[in-house]
Amino acid sequence: MFVNKTPRFEPLSEDALDTIDRGWKRLVSEVGIKFVHEPSLELFRREGQRVEDEVVFFDPEWILEKIKTTPTEFRLISRNPDKNVQFGRDNMVFCTGQSMPFCDDGVTGRRDGTLADAVKLLRAAQMTPEIDTPGYPIIEVNDKAIDSRHLDLQLAMYENTDLAVGAAQIHLNGVIDSIAMAEMVLGGPEVLEKDAAVFGTINANSPLMFDTRMLESLWMLAERNQIVNITPFIMMGAMGPVSVPAALAQQTAESLAGIALVQAIRPGCPAVMGSFVSNTDMKSGSPGFGGPEAALGILATGQIARRHNVLWRSGGGGLNASPAVDGQSAFESLNTMAQSFLAGANLQLHTTGWLEGGLVHSFAKVAMDTEMLRNLIAEFTPIEWTDENLAFDAHVEVGHAGHFFGAAHTLENFRDCFYRPTVWTTDNYSAWQKKGGKNATERALDEFNRLQEAWEENPPTLDPDLHAELKAYVDRRRTELGD
Repeated sequence: MFVNKTPRFEPLSEDALDTIDRGWKRLVSEVGIKFVHEPSLELFRREGQRVEDEVVFFDPEWILEKIKTTPTEFRLISRNPDKNVQFGRDNMVFCTGQSMPFCDDGVTGRRDGTLADAVKLLRAAQMTPEIDTPGYPIIEVNDKAIDSRHLDLQLAMYENTDLAVGAAQIHLNGVIDSIAMAEMVLGGPEVLEKDAAVFGTINANSPLMFDTRMLESLWMLAERNQIVNITPFIMMGAMGPVSVPAALAQQTAESLAGIALVQAIRPGCPAVMGSFVSNTDMKSGSPGFGGPEAALGILATGQIARRHNVLWRSGGGGLNASPAVDGQSAFESLNTMAQSFLAGANLQLHTTGWLEGGLVHSFAKVAMDTEMLRNLIAEFTPIEWTDENLAFDAHVEVGHAGHFFGAAHTLENFRDCFYRPTVWTTDNYSAWQKKGGKNATERALDEFNRLQEAWEENPPTLDPDLHAELKAYVDRRRTELGD
């Protein structure tokens, strides 16, 4: 995980922040938020909130009071202690692309994702030091039974990585199984009481609703003290008004109400304010990602989260709307990923692999996005401003109108003085042609394949007895779930 110490870019004035505050407070108190879940409604009634049918009309001050118990420092632990993840105000946690139903392996083209694809993506994540977690699900494994495929993917995460992992938050059984398997791996329920072993993304059914499945998962995660990432999903023009201020007010209303519920269930449970504001193409109705509205939404959300003293998830990793790994996909991805750094995001999902509006997990895009991520980490790593780094002796040695190629300072530092790309190239035309004349997409696919080879040479170890225990649990639960 990267520690981002750079000053935050904050485009909103205090008046703008006050306007958003007025907006979200009116939404929660006058329009209300629908919770399709009786235990949640009963809890809100006990807490003195007005409930009509399934709509909760909140006292905004109650929400603000409840979220005060949300911690700003907590851990997500792994079976490899060296890969534990520390959440904190300046820390950035990077997660791979998530939930894509399709895969593009660069050979067979766009097709349904499979467990074999998931394994390759997990291995690439394992061999990429900048990636902190594969989350869940790294891709939909459409070749497995729908009611139990979460078991296959959860097991694959432990088999192919020693990273911290996400929970199968898509339904209650998924969360139950994710926590049970984490207990086996990490040493029992008492370990999970102390530190989170999984995190789950709970999406609002925007606008202004949380559905039963998500709320069942939220409750289980909160009761077990696991990380809950409350994320509205607002496509302006579809799930929100065609206005950035309105979308930010709606996002704040949904996310803070969700965090307040988490804290009402278990005060002190680790929770993250999620963001996902983008636009709909008003000509086609298709989602648009990576544009100026999404970038502004990310920058603004950082300010809103800091105002309310909560950690936050950026609504941008490598997001883009392009159907191909091309210039558009690279630009739009950088336009969301860079804003996460500028705004000081604490969790970034979809860091690598996102293509075609999140429908496709692309192998080439994984390596291309990783290159962008490394560039940004290097860019946002502070330089040491010392007399030594002024390299005065090098100027004395070279003098006037000379060159520094052979200077002592250059010879001492040339190996690590500058960022060295793995996918981009600085070759001239002749050298590039001699290496096959491959474009950036082709080189990125080569890099993805190199990661597979690197994994084969140095796979993570998994105790055979633990593996057998996990496998037995998966087999038993598959039968119980009817597959």
